Amino acid sequence: MTAAPDTSLNAARRARDLDHVAANPVDLLVVGGGVTGAGVALDAASRGLSVCLVEAHDLAFGTSRWSSKLVHGGLRYLAHGEVGLAHESAVERGVLMTRTAPHLVRALPQLVPLHGGSRASVVMAGLRAGDVLRRLARTPAGVLPPPRRAPAAEDLALAPGLRRAGLRGGLLSFDGQLVDDARLVIALARTAAGRGARIVTRARAVALTGAGARVVDTLTGASLDIRARAVVNAAGVWAGDLVDVDLRPSRGSHLVLSAATAGLTGTALTVPVPGARNRFAFLLPQHDDRVYVGLTDEPVTGPVPDVPTVPQSDVDFLLGVASSVLERALTPADVLGAFAGLRPLLDTGEGPSADLSRRHAVLTTGNVTTVVGGKLTTYRRMAADAVDATRLTTTPSRTATLPLVGAAPLRSPAPPHLITRYGSEAPLVAALGEVAWAVHHEGALTADDILDRRTRIGLVPADRAAAEPSITTELATLNAEPTTPERSTRRP
Repeated sequence: MTAAPDTSLNAARRARDLDHVAANPVDLLVVGGGVTGAGVALDAASRGLSVCLVEAHDLAFGTSRWSSKLVHGGLRYLAHGEVGLAHESAVERGVLMTRTAPHLVRALPQLVPLHGGSRASVVMAGLRAGDVLRRLARTPAGVLPPPRRAPAAEDLALAPGLRRAGLRGGLLSFDGQLVDDARLVIALARTAAGRGARIVTRARAVALTGAGARVVDTLTGASLDIRARAVVNAAGVWAGDLVDVDLRPSRGSHLVLSAATAGLTGTALTVPVPGARNRFAFLLPQHDDRVYVGLTDEPVTGPVPDVPTVPQSDVDFLLGVASSVLERALTPADVLGAFAGLRPLLDTGEGPSADLSRRHAVLTTGNVTTVVGGKLTTYRRMAADAVDATRLTTTPSRTATLPLVGAAPLRSPAPPHLITRYGSEAPLVAALGEVAWAVHHEGALTADDILDRRTRIGLVPADRAAAEPSITTELATLNAEPTTPERSTRRP
């Protein structure tokens, strides 16, 4: 009987992997530790290739942690006439919800409230078209129920904060929602590690060569050359720092509110933007009694920052749209936190960034393949296409049926909030503690890694300030302990 693969990421494994790739070539070097890069690493490793992934900061440091946490069924793309992309999105949503990560994705009820002269028939036609995509993708109705009309009384039961005046009912539909986008990236990276991929964070690729890349270990300042038969540049909005590719980054901003302030429970609100056609904002309830309000689509010029900021204009816009359907008008004082991500959109010509296609592009020059564009939902397809483009293997992608860590059936009881985030590994996390688990098994090296990516405490500055001292103290204690082989966790 073969041993289960070791999926643990930690400082000791990082050091071993870095030493190994400094001395030994790999088949594929992946640059970028977001959802696409981690997906590429898993796809390649599962096909039998030797893989190293390098990330300048931490896993999920960039755009991948700033999404709306939605696993879209492609409805937005239908509105733009991109039927193929819409179908692809619906298929990939089904893969996540039913096969690879059902522990991380849940069905999210979404309500379009109908006030005044709302275009109910047009919106419902779109929702029904989205349900056709769901059926074509063979996602069961038991996972995502079909859309329907909801009377005003049901609307208010689902979303008590709705404005009552003029409410004529609503349209109720369902889509996928990630518990946490950063946790998806961590799960991908760990699953790839279990297949032999070497995942090295704090390793910045500064130049791509004809046979790999020059990399700087940002913990020590040492440089090394990692040799590889092929390179996949999955650096997202920073891809253009390594190759010649024209990107038009677009900022997607979100606000963080308390659920009580917004008057929401477990149902999201889809709000038509006044004066715009086929443009909506979302009020998205989270498992921690928060609500995310998003999102914008604004072009960004100039150098790409490590962490984008949310301008006051985006705050005002989002508060205004959300308030248009709520009983209580939202004010800046209600905002607990804010975050923004930059979409790595391929520049295909003139027109606003909101009109640029979300279809991904795979561009190969020599032994370097760059993958840009796309959406979090379709990361797996993007990864498969990128690995195919390297021509390193003729083995087809296997990731459509490959469960991620935590997706196995739960075998022993654990606190519900841990099951929601860790799936079948929740009992192990409960026994060890979340901070220790992050350090010993999820590659967390700093308090920021824990506050901002292994958990999302850092999304609310006040919560971050309250939690940081204790996490920093616990991290120091853990780092002072000797590393023992028993801490290695085998995938369930």
